[in-house]
Amino acid sequence: MSTVRPDLERHKRHILLKEIGGPGVRKLTGASVSIVGAGALGGPCALYLAAAGVGQVELWDDDRVDLSNLQRQIQFGEDDLGRLKVDVLADRLKAMNRSLDIRIMAERVGDGPLPGGQILIDATDNYESRFRLNEVAHVSGRLLVSGAASQWSGQLSVFASGVRPGAPCYQCFVPVMPPPAATCEEVGVVGALTGQVGTGMALEAVKLITGAGDPLIGRLQIYDGLGGTVRTVGLRADPTCPVCAG
Repeated sequence: MSTVRPDLERHKRHILLKEIGGPGVRKLTGASVSIVGAGALGGPCALYLAAAGVGQVELWDDDRVDLSNLQRQIQFGEDDLGRLKVDVLADRLKAMNRSLDIRIMAERVGDGPLPGGQILIDATDNYESRFRLNEVAHVSGRLLVSGAASQWSGQLSVFASGVRPGAPCYQCFVPVMPPPAATCEEVGVVGALTGQVGTGMALEAVKLITGAGDPLIGRLQIYDGLGGTVRTVGLRADPTCPVCAG
């Protein structure tokens, strides 16, 4: 029988990384994240954060599993049809890491209860929620990891206006709420791309928690699935932004 402590064996691959090591693993186990959206982006993000040993994950979503979700939301199966997404995802996360503290909110973020995690993760599919989460992150001085995907294109960034002076917020990037756009249900999305963006969101959260590397603060990563390219562009704070200016 192995004499290696189970927690050391579980996190060995992270401990071996000089950018994370033992101190980084302890930061992960003491961290809390709120993932808003338990679908195509939030699912893979939550799975990788649970596997990384994040201590507390708060899941927000009021939707139920539908057959059309299974093309890309790989955390669900046919036996889950009709169940609340947050319940199914919580079961998956608990099966991966029994010590994980999971909090379930079967509702959308609005004017009621607000996410409690030290890092907010925007895996939503509507601008109302995105604008609200951005405002909450700025006012409460928290980091916001944001991802999106449609058709063959994806994007990923970290917004830190409430944490780092001069950093842009999401509304600096999208100044006004766009008119209703075609949804993935209408225009489609390639499933593997949502997984790429979702795991990228988890990677950014791990970097933010452990202090490793250079997070995408003030930068936007753009995925072109058809062209097989990834490019990064800079973002600037808007001096007239209604959320973070001044």
